[in-house]
Amino acid sequence: MKVLLVGGGGREHAIAWAVAKSPKVEKIYAAPGNAGIAQYAECVDISVMDAENLVKFAKEKAIDFVIVAPDDPLAAGVADAFLDEGIKTFGPRKNAAIIEASKAFSKDLMKKYNIPSAAYETFDDAELALKYLETAKMPIVLKADGLALGKGVLICNTLEEAKEGVKEIMQDKKFGSAGNRMVVEEFMTGREVSVLCYSDGKTIKPMTSAQDHKRAGDNDTGLNTGGMGTFSPSPFYTDEIADYCMKNIYQPTIDAMRAEGREFKGVLFCGLMLTPDGPKILEYNARFGDPEAQVVIPRMKNDIIDVMEACVDGTLDKIDLQFEDNAAVCVMLASDGYPVSYEKGFPIKGLENFADKKDYFAFHSGTKFKDNEVVTNGGRVIGITALGKDLVTARKNAYDATEWVSFDNKYMRHDIGKAIDEQ
Repeated sequence: MKVLLVGGGGREHAIAWAVAKSPKVEKIYAAPGNAGIAQYAECVDISVMDAENLVKFAKEKAIDFVIVAPDDPLAAGVADAFLDEGIKTFGPRKNAAIIEASKAFSKDLMKKYNIPSAAYETFDDAELALKYLETAKMPIVLKADGLALGKGVLICNTLEEAKEGVKEIMQDKKFGSAGNRMVVEEFMTGREVSVLCYSDGKTIKPMTSAQDHKRAGDNDTGLNTGGMGTFSPSPFYTDEIADYCMKNIYQPTIDAMRAEGREFKGVLFCGLMLTPDGPKILEYNARFGDPEAQVVIPRMKNDIIDVMEACVDGTLDKIDLQFEDNAAVCVMLASDGYPVSYEKGFPIKGLENFADKKDYFAFHSGTKFKDNEVVTNGGRVIGITALGKDLVTARKNAYDATEWVSFDNKYMRHDIGKAIDEQ
């Protein structure tokens, strides 16, 4: 089959790598792709948001299967544009992607269907939000309602910080229109775990667990980012917790969406907090997490096309989803200055070191070709992922492999997966 992959980051590179392994696939196109995805796909210069030209391209090339991977086009209805033309497409429709596109919608859904989560209030008036904070317990969490590249969440320790947060989100519009509405949420404590699940609208199958590191600096300091590294599986996500989440979070969410007339087909990302009172849902995403995909996908035994087709066809109950009994760690190589300001266009050296390594990957997040060489083209540049028999080994392998790659302004955290050593 001919496959069109919509997206151009590290998540899409990991997906492209898996799709290329499928014996069902003869040709992959990526829009817009990146320098790493170009190893597996023909990259075409069409924006992920340009539904009209994406559909036109898919028809011209007689594309058999489309994968819409990023959050913005899903929220904007790009998957709908393909589906409405009868083109088989993996990714939720706009009316289901709202589970990520609106924090207020997802919180109301959790409340209505008794899905365990933090207490919250929603505001579209900054003055009312400020008034509410006067009596609220600190620390507290402020969330821009809409999509903000994974950065629209502020944890405020004091009333002054919270007031400043309201100003940033709702008045200064730091996250643009995403901050027209805001969710104010109780602060939960515990370990965070990410669980990505495949869903066909009725059946939901969780993948192996992972844990992301959001903050820019070591020891979880600095600003929130799109993710500075991940490890999989989480040693804190036990079989008992997995059973509880399946019964109280994953299946109820899919059932709730169907009851609301918003059948969810695709990847449902569940961000969990393992609190002293049991697991609770922090947030949903309507797609593979990035960089979570970079540690979860390499551990999956199944043909990714088989699983994605089953999600589209409603036959996921027939799939025996399996993962290797190993571990993976991803360390993000970023541009110094990210997530605020940074320079681009620096040549990247050493990528050839990954060519013949089975358990090591350099997933490109922000790269492009310039004058026949690969250069930096984003804040997060490359996710260095390594496998190992256990988490400690995978972590050592990943950090060793970060030394194989060099570029000016290279920056990374040095404590990804440190929690593993603290067990």
